[in-house]
This record gives sequence, C-alpha cells and structure tokens, in this order.
Amino acid sequence: MNRSLPFRRSQAVKLSRSGRTMNRMKRHWELYLLVFLPVLYLIIFKYVPMAGVQIAFKDFNVVKGIWGSPWVSFKHFGTFFHSPNFWLLIRNTIGISVYSLLAGFPVPILLALALNEVRTGPFKRSVQMITYAPHFISTVVMVSIIILILTPHVGVADRLFSLLGMKPTNFLGIPEFFKSIYVWSGVWQEMGYASIIYIAALAGVDPSLYEAARIDGATRWKKIIHIDLPSLAPITIIMLILSLGSLMGVGFEKIYLMQNPLNSSSSEVISTYVYKVGLLGANFSFSSAVGLFNSVINLILLLSVNFAARKWSETSLW
Repeated sequence: MNRSLPFRRSQAVKLSRSGRTMNRMKRHWELYLLVFLPVLYLIIFKYVPMAGVQIAFKDFNVVKGIWGSPWVSFKHFGTFFHSPNFWLLIRNTIGISVYSLLAGFPVPILLALALNEVRTGPFKRSVQMITYAPHFISTVVMVSIIILILTPHVGVADRLFSLLGMKPTNFLGIPEFFKSIYVWSGVWQEMGYASIIYIAALAGVDPSLYEAARIDGATRWKKIIHIDLPSLAPITIIMLILSLGSLMGVGFEKIYLMQNPLNSSSSEVISTYVYKVGLLGANFSFSSAVGLFNSVINLILLLSVNFAARKWSETSLW
C-alpha cells in the first residue's frame, strides 16, 4: 500500500477547501471589503498596542524604551495590592458599577415596553425624541448641567430647597450623595438610547401572537408577561452578559469631571487612579499594571457570566 496516499488525500482536501474559500470570497467580495476596514482598525488600534502591555512587568524607562527596560516581574502588581488605596478603589469601582447596573438596566426595558403599548403616533414619537436626546449631550456639558443644578446658593435644586425652608447643601461635596448623583443622571441620559434595541426586538414579535391573546381575552398585563417579556429574554441576556463583563470598567470622563477633594472617598475609582498615577505622575509601569489587572478581572467576569448563561439558558455570546 502506498503510504503517501493518505497524505495526498489530505492535501487534496485542503486544496479543495481553499479553493471553495477563494470562490466564496470572489463571489461576495463586497461584504469582505466592507468588513476589511473595521478589522484593520481593530488590528492596528486594539491588537498591536497589546505589545505595550509588557511594561506592566517592567520598570519602564523612557530613554531605554519598552524593549530595553528591565523586567521586574509582578513587582507593580504587588505594590498595587498592598497599596492603602487598593480596597477603596475596588469598593468604589464595584459599588458604582453594581449600582449603575441595578438602577439602569431595567429602565430601558420598562421604557421599551411602555412605548410598545402606545398607539398614538405623535405622542410616541415625542416621547422617543425627548428620551433619546440626552444621549447626544456631551459628557462635559452633562456634568456642567449637574453642577449648575446642584451648586450651593445659586443652583436650581438649592433654590428650590431654600423656598421650602431647607439650608443650602453642597450635594457634590457630600460623599454619600456622589454615587446616586452619578448613577441617576446616567440613567436619565442613557435610558432612551438604550431602549432602542429592546424596541427593535419587540417590533419583530409576530402580530398573530397578540391577535391570539386578544381572542383568548388576555389583558394588557398578560400580553406583556406572556408575549413581550419572553420575546425580550434573549437580547436581555446578551445585554446583561455584556454589562456584567464590563463591571470593573467604570467610565473615566464623567467621574473625573464630577470629582472634587470633598467626595474623593466615594468617587476615586480604578480609571481615575490610573490617570492620576500614570499620566500625571508619569508612573507608566505601575498604572499599566493596574489597568491590566482591571482588564483581566473584566475578562474573567465576561467568561464566567457567559458560561453561566450558556448553562442555564439557550442564549450566550458564544
């Protein structure tokens, strides 16, 4: 028996597969061209910079460069873990993230369900425009609005409270108020835009289901419970996985702009700490180690939540 026959067969199979792939690419070249630029963007700006992650394990020196700096292993990670700010940063980051998730995740779903029940066209479009508009306000403008509303003596809220006989209060200077101000202003700003994906999912529900429910005498609440919510379940699980997978990724800009020395005990999170230590303090290796630690925790959370979702439901990212 010729021993080279299996090898030739495998080579023929590979050639046939590559030929089919080339034919498929030629036939759908427009789609591949459409995907090319986003993929190129990811490679250049997301994957190539990963080579710089090694400075988290080095004592980075600007003169020597990334490749010439000496290795220090996990020295910077140990410094961060034993830092007096470690548990403060973890507590604030997780606290703000969990608060934002609990407060902000259900609101777009409720808004989508409410808009799905509205039959009046002009009223529905007006509500959508009013709720979508805050998303397009820049972070700087949004924080400026918050400061103008909550500034003592001249702010709208303080003037209103003074009319009720209450003393002026510096809301942004009280640490206990910071999380609530940050979270609920974010809910107001993002609830309309975040509801779009749920509204799109409800638009794809088969109308015959509603007709059958109407014939059976189902009330509006029963339609929501037995038709709308099951239809939203797959996309809700996907969005929940993505939200939990970025639990440690609290946004930097808004918190940094709202931060002041009076509320820093509640507002100092990992992202602001990395900025202050890495860029302002020029301690690039230490800040890279902190950022890498944050990213690894997010990755572990994403994999864990996706595994749990795949195990307990039929919906997952992969």
